[in-house]
Amino acid sequence: MDVRPIYALAHMPSAFLSGTHLGLWRTFIYHCLRLKTPIKLSGRSMEIILHVDPDDANPNTLPNLIASPPLDKISSVLRKLPGSDEIYEMKKNHHVANEILKWLSKRISELEESKVHKCLAYDSMLHAAKYGLVEFIDSMRHANPDLLWAMDKNRRGIFSHAIAYRHDKVFRFIHEIEGRKEMIASREDVFDNNILHLAAELGPSSYLTRFPNSALQMQKELQWFKAVERIVPAKCKEAKNADGKKPRELFTKTHEELVKDGEKWARDIASSFTLVGTLIITMMFAAAFTVPGGNDQNTGIPIFLNKPAFKVFIIADAVSLITSSSSVLSFIWILTSRYAENDFLWKLPVKLLLGLITLFFSVLSMMIAFAAALFIMLNGNRGLVIATMSLAVVPVLVLIPTLLILFFEILVSTLRSPKLLTSSRKKKKKD
Repeated sequence: MDVRPIYALAHMPSAFLSGTHLGLWRTFIYHCLRLKTPIKLSGRSMEIILHVDPDDANPNTLPNLIASPPLDKISSVLRKLPGSDEIYEMKKNHHVANEILKWLSKRISELEESKVHKCLAYDSMLHAAKYGLVEFIDSMRHANPDLLWAMDKNRRGIFSHAIAYRHDKVFRFIHEIEGRKEMIASREDVFDNNILHLAAELGPSSYLTRFPNSALQMQKELQWFKAVERIVPAKCKEAKNADGKKPRELFTKTHEELVKDGEKWARDIASSFTLVGTLIITMMFAAAFTVPGGNDQNTGIPIFLNKPAFKVFIIADAVSLITSSSSVLSFIWILTSRYAENDFLWKLPVKLLLGLITLFFSVLSMMIAFAAALFIMLNGNRGLVIATMSLAVVPVLVLIPTLLILFFEILVSTLRSPKLLTSSRKKKKKD
């Protein structure tokens, strides 16, 4: 058997869904698009037909929705969107790659052990773990369960590669295979590193660049280290490698620069938004004492006190003043933090979320107060009121999307922590 097909396929992460990183919207389109025309590939030694039957779908990928009849119309609509043709071709290529993989796995299952080594199947498994190709590992382990014990020259197996390259799906998949949990034992490589030492190393750049800033990168590294720490034997936490370092000591050393970068990013963000919040406080405080229409000279009571629009103005002004003050205090809290490693896990993200959400409501209520004041002052001139209020939306459209994007990035990163083990429902897979 030629060594190139299986080895080359393991080096093509884009040929599989698990090796392709799609955003939320592109993932939705991917699973809604329906492949209509089967493709037949034939040659001297193989014949492959591209199936679109949901029964052939890989159980480890996201739910396959392409064969659901109600989605036919959705699929045809999505095909008209910009970029959908590229996603369609990607999905078609993934199906072709899966069919090729099935054929190769069948050939592997028929080979003797010596020929399995010769065709680089073991090396291919290690590279599949490196790229996070769950489909490849699943197909090959059905062909030959011994391939799960593949090991490189540094005595690092599939588990080790899944940890080092931050592929939690590969880790969970292998761990949940019945009878394979012993692979998580405290096996050490040639440098006396156990898998917790590997989790303590700085993640690869291909992994870190998925996150938009240094603070979230540090948060993900901490989440990953603690997730691995929860599942390893107790002795792994105190074991020293060839350099005499325990896993936690190694983590601190390898993440020094990332902590500094995360601190700088957080301070810059906090400083910028503190300035915005301070400006809003100044304006809203002044507006509270210079109400639209002025005050009665005899009683000091605002002239438009009984107008509904005036009540809206006062309430919006108060909300803006309170929320902007809360926002400034939250960002000052960030500026005065000590920025220890563990602060990036929960404390710093929560402070940022609190500051951003209060600043969001501050800007929103400020614009409501502005619109209410205009409505009072320009009463009777609807055209001018509508035109002026329309312009008042511009600051909201400029600042609020930035706040919301950053808010949801931090929120998703904080809530979506790696879970290497499923506690409530464990899917047991048969070898």
